[in-house]
Amino acid sequence: MKNGWIISDNSLNKEDLLKNESIFNVSNGYIGIRGNFEEKYPENYGTIRGTYINAFYEEAPIQYGEKAYAFPEIMQKIVNITDAQNINIIINGEQFSLFEGTVKSLNRYLDMEVGCYVREIWWVSPGGLELKIKITRLASLKYLELFAINYEVEKVNFNEGIIIESAIDGDVTNFTDESDPRLAAGHGNILSVVSMVVESDIMQVVSETENSKKLVAVTTRHSCNVNYEVSLVNTGKAVKTIFKTGSGKEIINFTKYNVYTDSRRYENLVNQGIDIVEKISKKPFRQLLDEQRDYLKGFWSLADINIEGDEKLKLGLRYNLFQLLQAVGKDAKSNITAKGLSGEGYEGHYFWDTEIYILPFFTLCYPELAKGLLKYRYTILDKARKRARELGHKSGAAYPWRTIIGDECSAYFPGGTAQYHINADIAYSYIQYYLATGDIDFIKECGAEVVFETARIWLEIGHFHKGQFKIDAVTGPDEYTAIVNNNYYTNVMAKYNLKWASKLYYELLEKDSKMLNSLCKKISLTEEEIEQFAEAYKNMCLPYNDELKINAQDDTFLSKAVWDFENTPKEKYPLLLNFHPLTIYRYQVLKQADTVLAHFLVEDESDTQTIKNSYDYYEKITTHDSSLSCAAYSIMASKIGYSEKAYEYFIETARLDLDDTHGNTKDGVHTANMGGTWMAIVYGFAGLRIKEDYISLTPKLPEKWKELKFKFLYKGAHIQIDMKMDKTEITVECDCTISLKVNNILYEIVESGKIEIVN
Repeated sequence: MKNGWIISDNSLNKEDLLKNESIFNVSNGYIGIRGNFEEKYPENYGTIRGTYINAFYEEAPIQYGEKAYAFPEIMQKIVNITDAQNINIIINGEQFSLFEGTVKSLNRYLDMEVGCYVREIWWVSPGGLELKIKITRLASLKYLELFAINYEVEKVNFNEGIIIESAIDGDVTNFTDESDPRLAAGHGNILSVVSMVVESDIMQVVSETENSKKLVAVTTRHSCNVNYEVSLVNTGKAVKTIFKTGSGKEIINFTKYNVYTDSRRYENLVNQGIDIVEKISKKPFRQLLDEQRDYLKGFWSLADINIEGDEKLKLGLRYNLFQLLQAVGKDAKSNITAKGLSGEGYEGHYFWDTEIYILPFFTLCYPELAKGLLKYRYTILDKARKRARELGHKSGAAYPWRTIIGDECSAYFPGGTAQYHINADIAYSYIQYYLATGDIDFIKECGAEVVFETARIWLEIGHFHKGQFKIDAVTGPDEYTAIVNNNYYTNVMAKYNLKWASKLYYELLEKDSKMLNSLCKKISLTEEEIEQFAEAYKNMCLPYNDELKINAQDDTFLSKAVWDFENTPKEKYPLLLNFHPLTIYRYQVLKQADTVLAHFLVEDESDTQTIKNSYDYYEKITTHDSSLSCAAYSIMASKIGYSEKAYEYFIETARLDLDDTHGNTKDGVHTANMGGTWMAIVYGFAGLRIKEDYISLTPKLPEKWKELKFKFLYKGAHIQIDMKMDKTEITVECDCTISLKVNNILYEIVESGKIEIVN
């Protein structure tokens, strides 16, 4: 077995099985299938059997006890679609199951170098017949519609034929949990079968969502290398093909090709599904594996982070990056959900997580995928404009806090709509992409319009008071503090948004005035507004406490009583599941990094001592109940020289899902935390920052490591960082001029070469 690329867990206890359904998911950004057993578990075992299509959703009315003006009326949620995993093996009337008979050996693993999930089993039936079975499944990164399962079956002590049953099951429901607000609490029965085909060698089930009337088709074809008799069954909600193989000792190689098409992307999903499966099923499964490996070879050539000194940690990092690739949407209709395509937590919604915690990885390693994520936000800009009007704003755009197709889906406005900072987060990610790539054409195409429209909202919700521009009634990243005035994070990010709206206007006026004039005419943007942007950002209120010498989280936060941490037992965390929101809102207590996160994103707005003081103060009252928190604290601990704390917080992020440290991996992996892990290394230990005219590094290798290597792209240059205790080597491959600052020394690089920095 290869070291460093294999995630393995052979446990068969109930709790581990449920967690591993998420861990062993196979996804490709379009489809995602949880790591369920094809043959299923015993009935008394819990399971979340799930298959998902990114941005394939259902709509349902939001039920309010009391409803106010402009509350969202319709929710969207990801749909657990038709189940094509089902395969059963029957020998002499006995069905293969890991929970019956004897399991002589079991090896269950995810191979991140090849991009497949495997179970290798040596099983003895209750009647004494032995089988060796290797089950391999993949969601193709080349053919996004394809989910394929391959069985290699060896008869050990008998020659008689076996039966292979392969089914598509349309009788599926979404997972619900009334006790956890982070999960769906209702709307379990969403999908209904509308047509079925069982003809020749094709099976197809077409289903429709109850309210939104979206269609999804699963089309299946099989291949088998031995002689068999076949029979077909249609039960009304499921279709099944039964293969009865002949006698003999030849190893049976059986492949199930499942192709998914949906009505959001395919005009004729039925015929297109059939066409695709007919073409792809001509490829042997081995060829699909080779193509998957080739794709990942390219991915890992840039993405891989090599840590000498901790193999377990290196494996966890690779898993996190692999999951990001599996989860990221690869068309403009989709983004990346809080749980990827591994589960139904947060109902498949897109949040600010994408822009702040996930996009940095793609921006610096795979800018084309980053551009796709940004393009998605552009496609929902009109809906953000509409939402702004609903909220009473005369101009600008108000991006939804949680959404799938652009409509606000958060029913709890203090922790949803009030988080206006998502506007600035989205604008920030466009600017970071621009600074890292120099892609002015994309800014002209999409970015400028988004930056202008998001900036307008600050003039709508802010006002001048005693010479300062103030923003009232908002919620910052810390969801344990809601509806406040002048949240530092919101204000400083709004300042960045307004500043860059002004800068872009004058930059485009100089570089392409014709394009700018056309855009200004389209959105009725005037130079007077641009001047107002400048006046607002130059006079932005950034709360500061003279006594503590910190940036105050908001106008009133520091006047509240501090939460009684000493007398809050461990079982009362996370607080949101154990205390009414109003109780939490009355205290100084943070769910996650807020001001500390702002000090990372826009560090030039505060001096180093203020940043350190703020870190020291807020760290003591942060619960880290959000998986987004530890990465930010790790990055900033690195910046201010708290190397041990930086490492401790980093470790909390690195294997969060593999070790299930939050106890909820069963609901899906934590994609933002996975992006945060990469950031804690690259932005934390390496100290990378994307500045307006250069990229900077302040490398500090953790004491527990011997060496750290990683790569990234900057304006077309390939840059490799090799950090050791005594020195840091920076290798640059480029055919352009770039500026690179290392430990405050600026290097102008005009050709490929190497820089060596003595630590």
